[in-house]
Parts: sequence; structure tokens; C-alpha cells
Amino acid sequence: MALPRRLSHGEEATLVEHLEELRVRMFVCLGALVAGGVVGFIFHHRIIHWLILALPHSHRQLLTLSPGEPFMTSIWVSLYAGLLLALPVILWQLWAFLIPAFDPGHERMLRWLVLLATVLLVAGVAFGYFVALPSATNFLTNYDNSIYDIQIRARDYLSFAVKVLIGMAIVFELPIFVIGLTRLGVLSTQTLRTKRRIGYFLVACVAVALPGVDPVTTTFEAVPLAVLYELSIWLSVLLDRRAERAQAAATAGT
Repeated sequence: MALPRRLSHGEEATLVEHLEELRVRMFVCLGALVAGGVVGFIFHHRIIHWLILALPHSHRQLLTLSPGEPFMTSIWVSLYAGLLLALPVILWQLWAFLIPAFDPGHERMLRWLVLLATVLLVAGVAFGYFVALPSATNFLTNYDNSIYDIQIRARDYLSFAVKVLIGMAIVFELPIFVIGLTRLGVLSTQTLRTKRRIGYFLVACVAVALPGVDPVTTTFEAVPLAVLYELSIWLSVLLDRRAERAQAAATAGT
């Protein structure tokens, strides 16, 4: 199957051609997921070992309770890893499909947004692994340890760890989400600046809804959200000012 050709701005295409392009791009995304899953399975020993290192030293021997649990746990970890590996390809295919709907002046900005989204994704996973996950596991495995015989089940811990990393990756995508809404005109920078309290309240609600039932994980999800929300506001302001200057220059040129 040939790779889909990206239409140029204003290029006419029939509904069938658009659907065919969408079908091919979906197959590319599916192929990226499968390839990512295969790579994840090949390296699943290292990935699981990597995740276990976030636990305190005294809790790094994970427990399984059924014959099939080790296999299924490794499969799920591989699939999650495959999703993370495939996300840049998925974002690129989404960009390539949507870009013909925008004028050429926005193409460069959207390309940078896709690149920024990938960088933020990596930064979110790194923050989750090196900061949020160790802090959460240290708190949880030492909480009332004089009362409980704490043993960690492989499936439960690895599921928790992966969800925390994915949650942090989503958290770090907040600037892309906010900038997208302002560019589409759904939100204005003036609203974002004047309604900060409401924004921070929504940020706190999102942090509570993300994976992690303990206060440590929730805090480590809320703090980056608040910082990134503030950053999103100022990035949107800068983009608005840049657009105003470009429009003023175009008007002066005519």
C-alpha cells in the first residue's frame, strides 16, 4: 500500500478521494501501533525492569498470582509502550490530513505545534518517571507499613505505573490544547487572562480525575498542570500579537 499523498491547500478532491486518504492514513496509524507493539514486546524485559526501578529497593520483587499473569502483564506493557512509540506518527498523520483545510500561512505553525506536542509528550513521560512515579510509590509503599505486610502485585503496579506516565504525558499536552482552542476562536486570550481562577479550578479537577488516588501523585499532576496552563496563556498571547502584526503588515502593504 502506497503512502498517502498530502493534498495542497485549495486542491479539489472528491468525497471518495478524501475517504480513501483517511482510510490509508488510518492504516498507517494502525501499522505504527503494531510496529510499536512489536518493538515494545521485544524490549518488554527492559521496560518492566525500568518501571520496577521506580519502586523502593525493598519492594522490587513483584508478585504474580496466576499462571497466565506474567504473560498477559507483559503483553499489556508492550501495547502501552507501542502506543507511546506510535503517537508521533499518529500526530503527523493527523496533521497531514487536516493541513489542507488551513491556509499556507498556518502550515508552518501547525508543523511546529506537532513537533512541540511530541517534545511535550517525551517531557511528560520523563517527568512522570523521574519525579512523580518514584515519589508516589515511596509514599504508598511506606504508608502504615507497620500495620500491613506490603506485597506488590505485578499487574497492579505496572498498570498503575503506565497510567501515571500516560497521565503525565496528557498533562504536558495542555499548552497544545489551549493554543488550539485560541487559534480556532473557541477561547480568547482575554478570557484566559481574566478567568484565571476558573482555569485553575478546572486544572485542579483534571488533576484529581487523572490516575493516582494518593495525594502525592495528584499533587505532582496538579503542579505541572498549573505551570503549563499559565505558560499556555502567554504562548497564546504571543501568537495573537504575532498574528496582529502580520495582519497589520498585510493591510499596510495593500
